[in-house]
Amino acid sequence: MNKIVFSSLAASLILTSIVAKSVLSKDKPKETLQITSTSFQPNGTIDKKYTADGEDISPQIVIAKLPAGTKSVALSCEDPDAPVGTWFHWLIWNISPSKTELKENVEKSGELKDGAVQGMNDFKKTGYNGPSPPKGPDHHYHFKVFALDQKLDLKANSDKKAFYKAIEGHVLGTGEVVGIYGRK
Repeated sequence: MNKIVFSSLAASLILTSIVAKSVLSKDKPKETLQITSTSFQPNGTIDKKYTADGEDISPQIVIAKLPAGTKSVALSCEDPDAPVGTWFHWLIWNISPSKTELKENVEKSGELKDGAVQGMNDFKKTGYNGPSPPKGPDHHYHFKVFALDQKLDLKANSDKKAFYKAIEGHVLGTGEVVGIYGRK
């Protein structure tokens, strides 16, 4: 990768991180959501099955304690330890607040049968693509959930910038669970 392309990518990732922090700080006071997974323990190792070294399927995610007024739920999976800055592995939104669980192996398509919509991750693919870190220290994968006061008017395959812009001012509550994965 030449220096200009790398610099542009790095600048884009840094800008996205700044926008994400800005979006969340401008919102109303947030309630804390409970997010768990039977696929990995909080701050525990993510099973190879959910990584690029395995089946590369999405893990099971359970969402609880949504605040009153939640009209939809959104989720991202982000790796802040990536060499080029925070790397997005998954964006999904318009999850019904009545749906308390995302089962493992969510279909990798833009529009899902249940009305949820998926965006483009930093691999330039739709849906979930799991951990694929370079050899070295373990990486931390933050599965972040956002309770929103509206459904998002955001097209399938939208990127992280569009995602964070769309949720700005609409976050009622947040929660996250972190999984760890590395290659030695």
